[in-house]
Amino acid sequence: MNELAKKINKAAHEKGWWNNPREIGTLLMLVVSELGEACEADRINKYANLNLYKSVDEPGRKLHEAFSFDNCIKDTFEDEIADTLIRILDLCGQMDIDIEYFINEKLKYNKTRPYKHGNKKY
Repeated sequence: MNELAKKINKAAHEKGWWNNPREIGTLLMLVVSELGEACEADRINKYANLNLYKSVDEPGRKLHEAFSFDNCIKDTFEDEIADTLIRILDLCGQMDIDIEYFINEKLKYNKTRPYKHGNKKY
């Protein structure tokens, strides 16, 4: 994940997203907005059509418009979840957060917690 965070952050820099200082609260709300878009895609049952998208997945072959990312993946639940993770990992890359370490530490901590963390309904 750390390598992916660096790759994502590098691409964001190359596209100019970090040319000016960015406020952390705004960046976190952009993550929330991606989750909202994922929720809406689920609500309207908009999921990726990978069978169609991959049906002409041949190297060097130009994809027909019907098989394009825009028609098969863009704005779907999966696409919005990917956008969410991209935004989070970009922030981790920018802030030099060792996200793998923190995830593993959190997983270890969660093993010490009771079932459903002690009577939580969700």
